Amino acid sequence: MYNIRKFAISTLMCGALFISANSYGQQAPKKDPEPPKNWHAMDLKTDGFYGISLNQAYQFLKGKKSKTVVVTTIDSGIDTLQNDLKSILWVNTKEIPGNGIDDDHDGFIDDVHGWDFLGGKGGKVDFTETTEEVRQYFKLKSKYASVTTAPAGQEKEYAYWQNVKANYDTTMSKAQAEIKDLSMEVNVLTATNYYIKRELKLNSDQTFNKADLDKLKAANDTVTQSKTVWESVFTQIGENTDNSKVLKDLTEYYAKQNNTITPDLESRARIVGDDPDVNDGKPYGNNILKNADASHGTGVAGLIGAVRNNGYGIDGVADNVRIMSIKAVPNGDEYDKDIANAIHFAVDHGAQVINMSFGKKISPHKDWVDEAFKYAAAKDVLLVMASGNDSQDVDAKPEFPNDTYLDGTTTDNVINVGASGPKPDDNLAAEFSNYGKKNVDVFAPGVKVTSIDTDAEFNTADGTSFASPIVAGVAALILEYYPDLSAKQLKQAIMESATPIKGKMVIKPGSKTVKVDFASLSQTGGIVNAYKALEIASKMKGERK
Repeated sequence: MYNIRKFAISTLMCGALFISANSYGQQAPKKDPEPPKNWHAMDLKTDGFYGISLNQAYQFLKGKKSKTVVVTTIDSGIDTLQNDLKSILWVNTKEIPGNGIDDDHDGFIDDVHGWDFLGGKGGKVDFTETTEEVRQYFKLKSKYASVTTAPAGQEKEYAYWQNVKANYDTTMSKAQAEIKDLSMEVNVLTATNYYIKRELKLNSDQTFNKADLDKLKAANDTVTQSKTVWESVFTQIGENTDNSKVLKDLTEYYAKQNNTITPDLESRARIVGDDPDVNDGKPYGNNILKNADASHGTGVAGLIGAVRNNGYGIDGVADNVRIMSIKAVPNGDEYDKDIANAIHFAVDHGAQVINMSFGKKISPHKDWVDEAFKYAAAKDVLLVMASGNDSQDVDAKPEFPNDTYLDGTTTDNVINVGASGPKPDDNLAAEFSNYGKKNVDVFAPGVKVTSIDTDAEFNTADGTSFASPIVAGVAALILEYYPDLSAKQLKQAIMESATPIKGKMVIKPGSKTVKVDFASLSQTGGIVNAYKALEIASKMKGERK
């Protein structure tokens, strides 16, 4: 759930770009200087950036011993060979890698580092999915498309159809409006990419970045214009990326929008081979975690626990974790069945904290996910979730999954996270972030946050997807040093660390001019602080079951 937003040049999924036609060949507007790569870890008073005071946190922990904490990322997979992650991957010691046998009799063959619930035979993966409202629309269309009033006895399903139809219409309208521009943008960037690489004498496997452009002396107008386009790209998105990453992400977003308009509704059955509307406990999927779409999950994992002080990539928030990766998020909306089963897998295999950087607008099997949330609560496992990137009040219009259960109950093991910016100015609340005084708990850094990537040292992106793992990392860090604390207590320490920022007027997410009190945007009204959370945790009497 990276931020997807439209500017003259705006950031798309995993940092891709959206360049409007009238921006080609023009100089990018001047922007504020890029924040430091590690601004999310900084301290406001010491460094001038509204990070989580991580250095102060580690000073507080100096001399204390830690215990390893298992953190699960339910996401798009992970780069199992990433230098900053390969030594901290969770290992199922009861499995013998690669022998094709379910050694621990858990129903999953060779689940050494986790599991892929979107996997199929032959190493295939259901990569490009569509949205849930599209899936549900075509499932119910033949039954209700020509119906104007609820048939007797089917009032509940008809009301559900009406919600599906409203969301489908909105999603389809957006996709149709974007697809033509996206096609042109892919073509323009592909063409200009060719001219730049030819001028730099790069082969097909080599990439270029902003620094390479600075060295380029344009030989003709075509190269000059191509250089200007890519300078605009790198200036707007940030310099911690390259041409290959931009083109990959833009192409994936194009595929996602195209699959909204002309959905492949048979891919799940064809690749995975199960029925997503039947949750009968039968195993499905495969154990391949590094796929073409593993970038998102790799970045999320890096923020939680990338190896610290190794001179490569970034320093993760927590210093003694093992990352269990579960793939359940495609380039589209996740299935409720997969999320429910992913949570069960994580809990049953020892996860203590689960990060969930995804979300959608329709949940056809919310009861399954509710049950999984409650199962995690019963096993004392903390769930940390991204609030979403639609600039909307989730108190009024909920995102799924959530901890407002169908039976009217809730649990105290869930943290919902909004995204904040680097400076205490009008843009402290990220313009894309969802918010809600009741249903969003805290904010955390989520604008131009730098993590790692598949086969790359850095990836800078916007989104509540990156805010959530920062909070998950803080939770893991607390649990490392205070292992007797319960999930409820971890949440309490994190919530209390986010001191309400009362009276700070910020631009309301989704608005250009309307200002609101930052404290009104979440339950705590503040931004998570690792140092304060550890101080609070140190005074608690552990209640872990």
